[in-house]
Amino acid sequence: MSLQAFVSRRVVTPERISPAAILVEKERIQTVVPSDQIPPGYKVHNFGDATILPALVDSHVHINDPGRADWEGFETATRAAAAGGYTMLVDMPLNCLPATTTVAALEAKRVAAHGRCCVDWAAWGGVVHNNQGDIEALAVAGAPGFKCFLINPGIEGFTMVTEQQLRMALPHVARTGLPLLVHAELLGPIDRATVALADADWSCYSTYLQSRPDEAELAAIRLMLSLCREYRFRLHIVHLSTSHALPELCAARSEGLPVSVETCPHYLHLSAENIANGATLSKCAPPIRSRENCERLWQGLRDGIIDMVVTDHSPCPPAMKRLADGNFQNAWGGIASLSLALPLMWTEASRRGFTLLDLARWMSDAPARLAGCNNRKGQISAGYDADFVVFDPDREFIVTEERLHYRHPVSPYLGETLRGIVKATYLRGSPVFSEGEFLGAPSGREYAGDARRSNS
Repeated sequence: MSLQAFVSRRVVTPERISPAAILVEKERIQTVVPSDQIPPGYKVHNFGDATILPALVDSHVHINDPGRADWEGFETATRAAAAGGYTMLVDMPLNCLPATTTVAALEAKRVAAHGRCCVDWAAWGGVVHNNQGDIEALAVAGAPGFKCFLINPGIEGFTMVTEQQLRMALPHVARTGLPLLVHAELLGPIDRATVALADADWSCYSTYLQSRPDEAELAAIRLMLSLCREYRFRLHIVHLSTSHALPELCAARSEGLPVSVETCPHYLHLSAENIANGATLSKCAPPIRSRENCERLWQGLRDGIIDMVVTDHSPCPPAMKRLADGNFQNAWGGIASLSLALPLMWTEASRRGFTLLDLARWMSDAPARLAGCNNRKGQISAGYDADFVVFDPDREFIVTEERLHYRHPVSPYLGETLRGIVKATYLRGSPVFSEGEFLGAPSGREYAGDARRSNS
């Protein structure tokens, strides 16, 4: 099967959605041609009216392996990814033990991943209070960029950074030319809000929402934009939840600052008004805000201020979500959605007049560019890996535990009716998921650019 043709009446290339045949030799796309121009000798896979999209890239995933594989792990995270149409994950440096803040820790992650991945992966390096001397070495060792927190992440093994510590790290980050991904919340506004809520009922979602005010994000983003002007590094704002930051981010772009922005399906699908008291499965940080805020985030996508949509897949054992007592103050903040992100996004995007071209840009091309794998991932174009998702955008389904596939099948989306079904996912021309079944031995690899690839 070295020569294959993937045919559909709806193929999503960077320019259009049209009938086409994708010609593949071994693992790479040769070209895209009209459906009636397939040369002889190709094995044809005809998907009819089902859409062929570029497989998704998720640049914000917490796999938690090694060290906390009981929360998630390479096997379960990458299976959920394949079922959701993803063929490339970039793992965040925290929640695993050791955290990915040194070259030795990166090597430990490679050992943990070996032979266990259904899809390709890479790992961000971390910037913490005392690893300034490790930053450039991590870049040389293959990290595509770095992640830091401006607030305590609430987990052993990874520290926040102060402005002074950032100033020590940023010259190293700038020299690598790689992006710094920033969890942009500052402690001051959160501490003040939390003190004022000392006697509040923490089973109420409104209490949690008040404890993480918009100002915490706004102040952090202003700080990072100021440092970006000073040090001229590539700045990426992760999981933007407040729409109030959009005008300043737009102005920074107009100024020429190298800034990119992501948001997540939960900020675009859920709203504070619909989160019941005690519903801690919907807790994340920054928090899910109002319905009006949600619509403004969609406008930020329409205007191009928000570049991409990634999952921030952040699973944990169910007990950590405090489901029994519904306490938002003590529950783990994170929402797992790898297997559902595409239908979640299509359900909402299609209602607002967006097309599958938009989803391909937000969920494939832009995250691939951030992670530095955009010469092989994120598009249906000549020379790219033959990574596709076969997607039926017209069918609906009800979310059940059987569709989740990650380690702990809990979700705020259970019971919802979503639009769009992932029929199959192809990694480098081979099916890894089809019609609800996982196919073949794990074949995912670490992506470290053309110069350095491993078969882990």
